[in-house]
Order: sequence, then structure tokens, then C-alpha cells
Amino acid sequence: MKAVGVHNSLPVTDANALQDVELPTPKASGRQLLVRVRAVSVNPVDTKIRMAAGSRLEFPRILGWDCAGVVESLGGECSLFKAGDEVFYAGDVTQAGCDSEFHLIDERLVGHKPKKLSFDDAAAMPLTSITAWEAMFERMNIPRDPKQNQGRSILIIGGAGGVGSIAIQLAKQLAGLRVIATASRPETEQWCKELGADVLINHREEIAEEFQRVGEAAVDYILCLVGTAQHWRSMADVIKPQGKLCLIVDTEANQPVNINLFKPKSVAITWEFMFTRSRFQTPDMGEQGELLNEVSELLDKGVLRHTRTEHFGVLNAANLLKAHVKLESGTMLGKLVLNLP
Repeated sequence: MKAVGVHNSLPVTDANALQDVELPTPKASGRQLLVRVRAVSVNPVDTKIRMAAGSRLEFPRILGWDCAGVVESLGGECSLFKAGDEVFYAGDVTQAGCDSEFHLIDERLVGHKPKKLSFDDAAAMPLTSITAWEAMFERMNIPRDPKQNQGRSILIIGGAGGVGSIAIQLAKQLAGLRVIATASRPETEQWCKELGADVLINHREEIAEEFQRVGEAAVDYILCLVGTAQHWRSMADVIKPQGKLCLIVDTEANQPVNINLFKPKSVAITWEFMFTRSRFQTPDMGEQGELLNEVSELLDKGVLRHTRTEHFGVLNAANLLKAHVKLESGTMLGKLVLNLP
């Protein structure tokens, strides 16, 4: 089968950073599905793993953790799907990614593709939907009931990116929260408004000062989708006593953070990493498949909208490298996809 892989960790300025490769088509066993890939999306994790993959790899590292496709065959222990089912999923970062014609995936991590979405649009949704959903409804335990959330608000830092684009919708449509989102350009501000943000502030400024500018008080929840240290002081200033803060970006060794800032308010600080369940094979790993099925229904009902904004053409090394360049530019609005004919 055809695939795109990494033999050496190289910057996106190097044309050899990603290469077209030919690999044996894998076979499903146990609870694995063999999926014929129809479309993939790209996330920051792809660029990070590309740079950390190593050098002179004998077998190429296949990236890609956002897929929509069709079940080709099943392992003997599968019970949730059948051949021919259309599916979407993010997958398992400890295994080969989906930037290939065929891909093996544990069925517990897989959801039924939204019927009303194309493969291209569906591929944009899994990783970011899981991340935003787990962050808000599992890590911060936000009730999925607008009646319980009357008067409550959330600050989403990085509202126009992939996770932010679905987090705004989940916070507004499912939880009924007042949503304050950050954006720094006219087009990203407009995008966040269209997705349901009530208030927009600029994350290139001090957030506490931006709150004062727009007349906002403190928030109950903060979902920080950018560099953890970047707004640390301001987050401590604008969160309410006994509020909850969720982080997804690693702290840098040269940017330590002082968690004591949150002690006076008894703030709960939690992490979200959507690959935790698959990496550690947790007993509740199947929650991600069920989550994706629920997201699929919400997309089909029009409660949520897909977040694909760009298409980079057919999946090959040249086009995928262009997609990595876009991700690393820091100007991504929503999600981008590539497809397989």
C-alpha cells in the first residue's frame, strides 16, 4: 500500500521531511479494524512527532491521527462494526498513523461517520472533538445541561484553532455556557463568532486587561489551548474561586509555571491528553468510540458543524508537507484535510 512516512526528523523547509513509501498492507486481528482510508486531517501532534521521530529509521514512521474511511476487514474479536461501515476516528499515537491507503485501528476507538458529512469533512472532526469533549465534560466535569450552567462562563484561549473551533460549539450548544474566546485577527474573530462565542478578546494582549476592556468578570472555567506559561498570571487573575482550569500544551523547560498562584482560589488544575486511554489501554477505552458516535449524531442533527476550512488535495508527501508548513505557521483556522481517491 502507498503511505507517507518519516525516515529522518527534518524541518518543514527540507523537501525530504516527508516521503512517499510503499508498505505491505496490514492484516486485522483481535479487535482491530482494517480501514480503507478516504480522508485524513493534520494536527500539531503530527508536526511534533515528525520532529521527534529520530534519524535514519529503517522502517518509516507513519503519521496521522484523524481519519475517515470504510471498514475493509475485521479481526476475529470485533463486534462493533462490519465490513463496509463508514467510520471516523483519531486513533492511537503509539501505533502507526493513518497517512496511508489502509490503517489498523482498535474498534473501541472508532465511531460511525456522520451520514450527512463527506469523508473530507468528517476527517476534520475526531481528534479535536475528543480533546474538547474530554477536557470540558470529563476533566472539568462541566454539566451537559444548560439549566445547571445558568450564569456560568468559560474562557477558551485559542478559539479559532482546531480544538477551539469545536470547544466553542460544545460549550455553547451542549452546556449553554457564556463563551469568551480569544482570537487575534479579524478572520479568526469572525470565525469564533460564527461558532457561537459571545465575547471575543485578543490573546496577544494581557487577558486580565482584555477582560477589563470588554467589561467581563471572572469565569468559572478556562480551557487553555496555547502555550501553558503564556497566560499563566492572567488565568489566575480571571478565574473564579473554586474554578477549574484545563491545559493541553506541555510546559517548556525554560518556562516554569508557579501553581501556587491558584492556591488562594482553590482552583482545580487538570490536563487533557486524548491519547491517554489508548496509550495505557485503560478499561474505559471504549468511551472514545461512544463519544464519537454521539458527536456524529450531533453533526447529523446540525447541532454541531464541521470545522474543515481548507483542503490540501490528494494525500502524498508533497501535499502533506505543505499541510505541515501551514500547521507550523501558527495561522490555522479550523482544520485542513487531504484525501485518497
